[in-house]
Order: sequence, then structure tokens, then C-alpha cells
Amino acid sequence: MTFKDYLQKENLSERTISTYLWTVNYYTQNYDSLSKENLLAYKGYLIEYFKPKTVNLRIQAINKYLDFQESQHLRLSYVKIQQKNFLENVVSNADYKFLKKQLKKDGNMQWYFVVWYLAATGARVSELIKIKVEHVDLGYFDLYSKGGKLRRLYIPKKLREETQKWLSTGEHTYGYLFLNRFGKRITARGVSQQLKNYAEKYGLDKKVIYPHSFRHLYAKNFLERYNDIALLADLMGHESIETTRIYLRRTATEQRELIDRIVTW
Repeated sequence: MTFKDYLQKENLSERTISTYLWTVNYYTQNYDSLSKENLLAYKGYLIEYFKPKTVNLRIQAINKYLDFQESQHLRLSYVKIQQKNFLENVVSNADYKFLKKQLKKDGNMQWYFVVWYLAATGARVSELIKIKVEHVDLGYFDLYSKGGKLRRLYIPKKLREETQKWLSTGEHTYGYLFLNRFGKRITARGVSQQLKNYAEKYGLDKKVIYPHSFRHLYAKNFLERYNDIALLADLMGHESIETTRIYLRRTATEQRELIDRIVTW
């Protein structure tokens, strides 16, 4: 069995398999054997030239190869990724409301709802584009992870009712909720680009107007109104509650404003 066969049996994505094969190929071309000395030298090279996230991805690939070679005793430890103690580039509630207001005023109702759905459901953009009219009627959208774990994405009552009113004015009564000008489902890339276009049009900071920024806003607002981090972790689809803890932190701007207000000595 080849390493590629081994990875395919593990049911990994094609992209992950490709990354793992590339990493192992690089290692075998540059190091003459699988030894602790060579592996640590390779790890040192990674740390010097790449970001911690990339380093850990490469180490993950090498460790998987070591499992395949039944050389688990040589496994490398991962590098620690230092989390920032503040959130960065998160859209403010004021900018979110301003963007919605401008989109509605200009009659861009689909994009008004795209922004609202991102901020009021906590959906990832890859999830948002899969929402159908039928899900609006149900009030939720069930998502299944690769491991078969269920996550329910809820559509709040107010948003649901407003969406139904909007849909009742057109002929769009079933299928995907958000469509492009050709009547096909919008793409994740299309959402990102259009949000940048609207940020530029309305004079907003393009660094904070992107799909995931509204997911961050959802999490921050949720915890401010209902401080249950375990529930939020479930709603966000986080495997670990530690991932959700970042939303207990303030943005850099909020930290600065707090210091300006508090530290007067």
C-alpha cells in the first residue's frame, strides 16, 4: 500500500491528501532518512521560514507519514500558536447597521438580507450560500460535519418574517435563497467580493467588511446579551469551547477606548 492509498482510506479530502503528499515528498528529497535528528532539523527549518499554522500543518503531514511507516516513536510535537489577547478586524454594530440601512435605502434587498443573515445566524459563508427558501419556512438549517455531527443553524423569528415578506414580492418561492444574476446559487467568492464593493461604495473600512467578520459580530453580540459560552460553542459549531473563548475578548479598538476612559491617573 502506498502512502496515498493509506490517506485515501483515512477518508481525507483531496486537498489534504495533496498537501500531505507534497510535504512528505519535500522531506524525502531533502533528508536521507527518517531519523529524529533529520526530523528535528526539518522542524527547525519550518519554524524559521513559516508561520506557526503552516508549521503545524507540515508536522501533521509528517506525523501521518510516520504512522504509515509504523514509526510513531519519531512523531514530532506541534508548535504553540500564540493567540492574540484581542479580536482584530471585527465589524462594529454601528457599521453593520449603517451598511444594512444603506443597502435597504438603495433597494439592494438581496444583499441587505445577505448581511443580515451573516450577522444574525453566525453562518460561515460556505453555509450561508446553501440556505434555501424551505429552510426559512422551517426556521432552521441542519448542517452535518464530516464526522456526521449535527449542527442546527437557527433563523431568528424577526429575520424569518422579514425574509418571507421580501420573498412574497417576487417569484422566488423555492430553492436557494440567494441567487446571482443568472439565477444560480451565489458563490462564497462572490459574496466576499460584493461585500468589498459595498464597503468601498459606502465609505466603510474594507478590512472589516468580509463574511467571517459578521460571524464574529454574531458571537460577540450573543455573549453580551446571553452569557452562555457552551451554548455559543454549539451554535457556532466549534469542536472545542476553547475556540469560542476568544469572543470573551474585546477588540483592540474597544480595549483602547476602555483604557482612555478608565486610566486617568
